[in-house]
Amino acid sequence: MTDPGGSGALVLDRDQTGAALPPDAVLAAVRTALVAISRGDVSAPPRVAARSGHGLLGAMPGFVPELGLSAKLVSVFGGAGEGGHGAHRGIVAHFDAESGRLLAVMDAEAITAVRTAATATAAMLALARPDATRFAVIGTGTQARAQIAFLASLESVELVVGARDLVKAERLVAEFDFGSASSIEAAVRTADVVFCCTSSRQPVVRREWLTGGAHLSSVGGSDGPEFDAATLLSSSLFVEWPGAVTEPPPAGAWELQDADLGKADLIGAVLDGRHPGRRSATELTVFKSTGHAALDVAAASVVYEEARRRGLGITVNL
Repeated sequence: MTDPGGSGALVLDRDQTGAALPPDAVLAAVRTALVAISRGDVSAPPRVAARSGHGLLGAMPGFVPELGLSAKLVSVFGGAGEGGHGAHRGIVAHFDAESGRLLAVMDAEAITAVRTAATATAAMLALARPDATRFAVIGTGTQARAQIAFLASLESVELVVGARDLVKAERLVAEFDFGSASSIEAAVRTADVVFCCTSSRQPVVRREWLTGGAHLSSVGGSDGPEFDAATLLSSSLFVEWPGAVTEPPPAGAWELQDADLGKADLIGAVLDGRHPGRRSATELTVFKSTGHAALDVAAASVVYEEARRRGLGITVNL
């Protein structure tokens, strides 16, 4: 992607980055990225991280044909921070893929939340039963909010937010004026589709709670598993990239460390029509997301074009 104007770099704060992430455009871009991953067209090394005594600092560079060249530098520390921030904070730098010139610097928290929700939504649309209408979002943090925002744009969705803290769940549904609040178990037991968006170190979803033919999406669990081993054993598993199984955390998934790579299929192959995805109405499907640099590239490309179109941010000489 080339930049026709100037030599400065566009700098966008958190609000400006969020404003430049229209859901439809992000959903289309992450679909492109997921297909590119499945075809081996992406250049992106496994995520690396430096750990302090309180959290980690991860680095994720990537190149995706048609979308561009970007790198995310993000810290992951437990709990929400001041000013409404979540546990993920940092920057995404977007570069000209032909010259290597820095084009833009944007907020990583907004990028991570929206591209993750878009990825989980793309996987759900490909894998869930066509008649699925009852949706559960497990969690009350930044990622749960981003996922609810995506679901709110879908038709005929009945939403329940499941959480250990019902007060937080009730506040979240009131904020969106969408859905109801419940315990985690009750929310899962009534859902056709479950989105796990937590920072839990222990499983929050158990196999016996999931209904026949349900779809489970797990996008959290940076420090531990979100679902139990029985769920993995009885499901058809889909991932963004093979490293979700073969790489140790934080690049790979906690839940998949003992899994057979042959059990995991790439969601991009389903989106591309090379894999059938769900094969029956009673099949349990699981999408485990670890995040991937290609998805940050996808979101960053959308932010850059949208910000330029709308005149967002400031230009600085970097």
